Amino acid sequence: MEMRQLEYFVAVAEEQNFTRAAERVHISQSGVSAQIRKLERELGAELFHRSARTATLTVAGKAALEHARAALAAADAVGQAVGEVTDLIRGRLTVGMVIGCTVTPLFDALATFHRAHPGVEISLLEDNSDRLVEGVRAGAIDLALIGTAAATPDGLDALTIISERLVAAVPAGHPLAKRRRVTLRDLTAHPIVCMPTGTGLRTVFDRACAAQSLQPAIPLQASSADAIADLAARGLGVAVLSDSMAAHYRDRLTARTLDDVETPALLALVWKNTHSPALGELLQHSRRAFTEPGVA
Repeated sequence: MEMRQLEYFVAVAEEQNFTRAAERVHISQSGVSAQIRKLERELGAELFHRSARTATLTVAGKAALEHARAALAAADAVGQAVGEVTDLIRGRLTVGMVIGCTVTPLFDALATFHRAHPGVEISLLEDNSDRLVEGVRAGAIDLALIGTAAATPDGLDALTIISERLVAAVPAGHPLAKRRRVTLRDLTAHPIVCMPTGTGLRTVFDRACAAQSLQPAIPLQASSADAIADLAARGLGVAVLSDSMAAHYRDRLTARTLDDVETPALLALVWKNTHSPALGELLQHSRRAFTEPGVA
């Protein structure tokens, strides 16, 4: 059994697809398949249910996954331990970022971290906040920038970056633009354009509606603030955004804070308590980048 086989196994398990896994580990699909088959022969059990498009874990595969991750983490730890002695941090970090995010200090943090620690391999992936949180809990993601309705998701450490009220954003001439105060009930009298389920902003909005027994019509959903604003500017619905998101579109949209939604939408960095020197260093760079923009 070789470490690369375990790496390929974990990649296929997380991607649920041999092609995407091959792209992730930078070898051919046939190479990944051959190594997985070799690993299965050594273990005496099939690890995946294979179909034309997906590869899902068998019972044996599920049993092996956490041990494979632990073995890879242990191998990384060997390099990190030597790196600490020689004052060089090595290893790999997987960083997650919520889809549609326009907050750039994370990129500044990654750039300064990379310059300071070139021996650490960094990968970045986008997903909705719910899946990013699960990835951090499972150990597949080291650090994630998420939108959330809770300051600290259960079982994780967190650093709140932004805490903002929800706003309704509408073009000039819309009935809500003429109001000084807008409530959730006022908003839900109109079609709504919002982030999809699984995002922090949508979770705050859905919970607020449920608390008032309101059932809004949300015919249009988009993962990026730009798309939501463009749809609202064309009169297709009222955009539900955070205050700073709406500020980018003040030339086209009038924003009104939802007066009776006091729970803020949060943007936060989340991670699991870990002794990884690489993650500890990245967190320091991230804290500086978000609290002192331009000084990552």
